[in-house]
Amino acid sequence: MLNEILTIDAAKEEKFLRRKTVDFDFEKFTKKEITELIVRMRRIMRKANGIGLSANQIGLDFKVFVAEIPDGQGGTKFYAVFNPKIEKISGEKAIYEEGCLSVPGKWGDVERAKSITIAGQDKNGKPAKIKAWGLLAHVFQHEMDHLNGKLFVDKAKYIHEAATADAET
Repeated sequence: MLNEILTIDAAKEEKFLRRKTVDFDFEKFTKKEITELIVRMRRIMRKANGIGLSANQIGLDFKVFVAEIPDGQGGTKFYAVFNPKIEKISGEKAIYEEGCLSVPGKWGDVERAKSITIAGQDKNGKPAKIKAWGLLAHVFQHEMDHLNGKLFVDKAKYIHEAATADAET
């Protein structure tokens, strides 16, 4: 089950996805286990063609997410953030079309802060602070919502559903 992404299509899985997660306790895991967790989450996210994945989406009840987005130079930038909290949030908003690996076949426009600063911990438990804007800020907010038991469909305007493969262009 841990290698599969939980979806709202199953009532038991949706109930789990809508629960708040608990803080990640670095004392309970070895460095090797933490590295393996990050590698596994990144692999699952990539296999599903996602750009973000929270631990609860794969059945783990703690605050950690991974994200990987284009860096503007033709590569990507990867993030693994433990126990994230928003420290600063801009008043300016931006709307992006969002989908979710846990809400298959649906997408919608979601308004979120244009820029944020998050504080959390890196894979070694050291404090980390990240300033994010644009797509990265949007992805971080989406994943942090997951960790708080919220889904994008709760915030989206104009939810679209893929009727058939022919409908997707």
